[in-house]
Amino acid sequence: MKAPKPRITLPRLTWKWRAHKGAWVPYYRITKTEGGKRTEKFYRIDWQGDGKRLNALYWELRSGRSEAQKQPAKQTWRECIEAWRADHTVQRDLAVSTKASYRRDMDRIMEKNGEKPMARITRPILKAALSKMSDTPRKASKYAQTISILWNYAATELDWPLGPNPAKNLASYKPAREYEPWPAWMIDKLDTAPENVQIAAQLILGTGQRPNAAIGMKRDQFTGRTMFVIDEKSQELFEAACPARLRDFIANLAPRGDHVIAKNLRQPVGYSAVEKAFRAWRETLGQKAKPFTLHGLRKLAIIELAEAGASDAEIQAVTNQSAEMVAYYRKRANRLKLTHAAQSRRK
Repeated sequence: MKAPKPRITLPRLTWKWRAHKGAWVPYYRITKTEGGKRTEKFYRIDWQGDGKRLNALYWELRSGRSEAQKQPAKQTWRECIEAWRADHTVQRDLAVSTKASYRRDMDRIMEKNGEKPMARITRPILKAALSKMSDTPRKASKYAQTISILWNYAATELDWPLGPNPAKNLASYKPAREYEPWPAWMIDKLDTAPENVQIAAQLILGTGQRPNAAIGMKRDQFTGRTMFVIDEKSQELFEAACPARLRDFIANLAPRGDHVIAKNLRQPVGYSAVEKAFRAWRETLGQKAKPFTLHGLRKLAIIELAEAGASDAEIQAVTNQSAEMVAYYRKRANRLKLTHAAQSRRK
């Protein structure tokens, strides 16, 4: 026997008897006509026998604010990333380290914006996000590059109508100023830094390479008077003279694994972990240390080489930097030291 139907009547409210529940269940009805065909859709209202709850849920449906009415977003960042990762053609052509690098940024995108449509992002929104990374320009550049790669993949491989790439020309994002070479007082403070930061600083300064490449070096890349370094940008592996200061430093480090900065026997400590430790240490040095980054040690290497009397060609051979970059930082070299180096050549 059916219970009496509730006497609550509202526009588009329909009551249906559900025998398995032995109760009347309220539904909100929506009708629409598409292509001359009329359709109806019913949204069940979980009123739990409470008239006030029924009224509140009804007006959510009536105003279109109900979670039940919201359509799942389409062409989201998550969909694109999952398609990119599953594309064997794309994955086949990428190095393992490159895929791992992209994965970090993609995981971050999915965590914050995975369910959002890609089309919502605009160039001003992306530039504002990058400006918040001004203290870590390498990270900002990599993030913009990842956005650009995903955008192009969605447009060309998934045929999504997204419009112009908002990350175009932003992958070379740089801070408003050049990297500042570390001053002598900050080098003198290195012995107060965490051990991994100390080791990283010696590797960057001694090799003259980009921080990520220097931090990931293996012990077997050091062969006595020479070392094998990798130019991170060109992926070129070349042999270079190893400065005595760095040779002695490496020789005095207790081996902990294959890498100089070892996470375990086979893996290195990643750049992000070292950079995070560096920023925490930099905070302890006060406001005057804020302009300096790990990349500034590479610029200091140019200055030290210039002050030692090395020519531009010799500096380029060590650091693999452009002639313009070498010339720019050569101007920062101490003039008095340069005159001593020059005059000593008269002998």
